[in-house]
Amino acid sequence: MPLLKLDQACLAFGHVPLLDHADFQLDPGERVALIGRNGTGKSSLLAVLAGQGSLDDGQVWRQPGIRVAYVPQEPPLDARQTVFAAVVAGLGATSSLLAEYHRVSHDLAEEGADHEALLPRLQALQHELEALGAWNWRVQVDRVIARFGLDPDARAGSLSGGQKKRLALARGLALAPDVLLLDEPTNHLDIAAIEWLEDLLLESGTTLCFITHDRRFLDRLATRIVELDRGRLMSFPGSYSEYQRRKEAMLHDESILNQRFDKLLKEEEAWIRKGVEARRTRAVFRVQRLERLRLERAARRERLGKVQMRLDAGGKSGELVVEMQQVSKRFGDRVVVRDFSTRILRGDKIGLIGPNGAGKTTLLRLILGELAPDAGSVKRGTRMEVAYFDQFRAQLDPESSLADVISPGSDYVDIGGVRKHVIGYLEDFLFAPERARSPVKSLSGGERNRLLLARLFARPANVLVLDEPTNDLDMETLELLEQLLQDYEGTLFLVSHDRAFLDNVVTQTLAAEGDGQWREYAGGYSDWAAWHSSLAEARKQEIREQEARKAAPAARKPEPAKPRGDRLSWKEQRELEGLPDRIAALEAEQADLTARLEDPAIYQQDPELARQAAERLAAIEDELMALLERWEALEARGAG
Repeated sequence: MPLLKLDQACLAFGHVPLLDHADFQLDPGERVALIGRNGTGKSSLLAVLAGQGSLDDGQVWRQPGIRVAYVPQEPPLDARQTVFAAVVAGLGATSSLLAEYHRVSHDLAEEGADHEALLPRLQALQHELEALGAWNWRVQVDRVIARFGLDPDARAGSLSGGQKKRLALARGLALAPDVLLLDEPTNHLDIAAIEWLEDLLLESGTTLCFITHDRRFLDRLATRIVELDRGRLMSFPGSYSEYQRRKEAMLHDESILNQRFDKLLKEEEAWIRKGVEARRTRAVFRVQRLERLRLERAARRERLGKVQMRLDAGGKSGELVVEMQQVSKRFGDRVVVRDFSTRILRGDKIGLIGPNGAGKTTLLRLILGELAPDAGSVKRGTRMEVAYFDQFRAQLDPESSLADVISPGSDYVDIGGVRKHVIGYLEDFLFAPERARSPVKSLSGGERNRLLLARLFARPANVLVLDEPTNDLDMETLELLEQLLQDYEGTLFLVSHDRAFLDNVVTQTLAAEGDGQWREYAGGYSDWAAWHSSLAEARKQEIREQEARKAAPAARKPEPAKPRGDRLSWKEQRELEGLPDRIAALEAEQADLTARLEDPAIYQQDPELARQAAERLAAIEDELMALLERWEALEARGAG
């Protein structure tokens, strides 16, 4: 039995149908990915399923009694609320009681609290919560907040973008929903948080319907792909890769059918213009068929074109783009970059990865000369023309028109030596001519990203800096941007949390390793992840070998050596007797170091301590081998 169902759903925005008699069904246990071009109505559809939007026609049905949680792309949060109050806000009548109980409990724990006033209120709240059977909700809320690593007493307004996204997700999961609806859940999350969210959603077993442009996230979670295309919903079981293959075949077949249809329509239009020679049955039939063809052609919605991007690298920069020697940068007590050195040459494509707040933007500003280092030197190359894509879109004036953003004071742009009218250039980025004079503030998030890319590519640049360019872009535009950057002959610096995009574009990776440490790796995100995975596997292998060595002496259990004055000296006999304790102490230290090195946090929080622990582990291995060999030698002499 389905949990949610749409039947002949119709929804229009102005004269554009977003849903055109569309059908949809979500069954228990499914994880459905909803995809489509920007502006096709995916978010509107999700809001309808959540009960926060209405249809123009058709029906939406929900299984009676099910709990549906909806996390929109930009969740509304009251900046004055605490994290706890924001999470319980979706629990209906119990939310205010739970929030007050949490506040009173917190106040009681404060020094100098008015116990005489607070204790009676706390008891009254306990009775009310017990009467409503709400204690289970309290436990669920505490568990979810802890799972998302949030401070329950922090104010929502003080949170970063990534923390606000975690808060919105925590609020949705606190309901223990039967259906979870997520609109772009990976936006504002770093790679580690995205992978953690993937694991959480897979473990929860919750039925999902989600919108995402993160192809790795989609491939790992989705059991079915549903595409919203020109008002219709089309279902594709399986992975995104399988969807791409089937979709390409469908578009090819659609193109052939449209060509045949248009050819027949053209022939019939030519016939009717000659005049109907006689009112024979055949002629009447052809006239009727022509009318039907005209109606079908008028009803047909053409597929949107693709963005036409071109990137002019301009003149070549010098061979050396930047050289950094022992560069350090701190803000107060926090070290963002520590003793970092690198050499970047013309044509390198550099990806920067790390947790939110690790200092990726700071490192970029050091590279570009916008920020001076506290220590070390930065040498920049010559003839550099830099174009910068800002993830916060601060370069866009909300009141400016689209045309003024692209070419202020002129109606033309020059791209690779070709002069083009600004309206035609905007059409290449899927902006209709009538929108050229519209203000920036009228655009959606994806449209603003497209406009910023259009502005960026309207000028030649041999150094391109892209800070989170993939947010809100649809997959077709993402793939086109990938191809453009692969063919780009200049130098690229790319900050992104899109793992597939990084793999497909960059040649080197600068990764934040914690405590201001940065390290350079060849290849993209997967190469970096594979290196860390091989390191973890090597540690596991060391543990297995250690356990095997522990088992070997235990199996032998040699009898205590008997004193043999003619074989071993008194000093050697004492040495032999003390060897088991020395070996046991080293093995205990070895086990402790191995456990510490298995925790990824040590590499982020204190890389130097991790290095020292790894060196000590290697030294212990040598000491153990030497002691075991000495034990065997002394035993052999004592038994002789």
